Amino acid sequence: MYPFLLVPLIFLSAGMLQGLTGFGCALIAMPLLSYIIDIKIAVPVCTLCGVFINLNMAHKLRANIDRKKIMPLIIGSVPGSIFGTIALKEINSDYIRLFLGVLIAGFSTYSLLTKPAKYNISSKWGYFSGFLTGAISASVSAGGPPTIIYSSLSGWSKDDFKATLASFFLVAGVMAAIGHLISGLTTVYAFQLFMASLLPIVLGIYLGTKLSSKVSEELYKRIVMILLVFMGIMLIIQNV
Repeated sequence: MYPFLLVPLIFLSAGMLQGLTGFGCALIAMPLLSYIIDIKIAVPVCTLCGVFINLNMAHKLRANIDRKKIMPLIIGSVPGSIFGTIALKEINSDYIRLFLGVLIAGFSTYSLLTKPAKYNISSKWGYFSGFLTGAISASVSAGGPPTIIYSSLSGWSKDDFKATLASFFLVAGVMAAIGHLISGLTTVYAFQLFMASLLPIVLGIYLGTKLSSKVSEELYKRIVMILLVFMGIMLIIQNV
């Protein structure tokens, strides 16, 4: 029964991070989930929880949603989601964990060592970012880094940034969840874990939103990224 205690606690923490920064639920949840439940159970659970979180955030930020910003990401994510779902079905779980560790450690190190830059890059990069996000979301449910990096380089305002991430991750998450359901990855057990995590997620988002007004967002992000670097390294070492 311990997964029904530990998994909701993980999503309580992940919900706090999401409420504080607008992203990061899967980045903090997946490394922890992989130590408790099989990765092929953890991915659909995390995907369903991400859909729930981003639906809430997209609704709150709907005034800032710009379809011109989102469409390249969505179009690119469709083939990416198909590719990622096939990979999750066919590839050994150890390889997926190793890839997840490299992804998290790499993105967290990038976030710690660089400062946000505004290059106003072409929206054409959105298609590539969308493909990577769709593939990674469907295979390891942590597809945020490509889109977060792309969005941070596009020169958008803070509210536009959060609205774009929430709405796109909602669409990408729904597509990934449908793929998991059709392929049989979303089992009754996975759905039960998702249902058990709903209230902790709501509480976590509430606490994270409250905390954001009292703690420096930049400092909190750096602390979380440092922890994620170590989590990523631990996953790499575990599966090499």
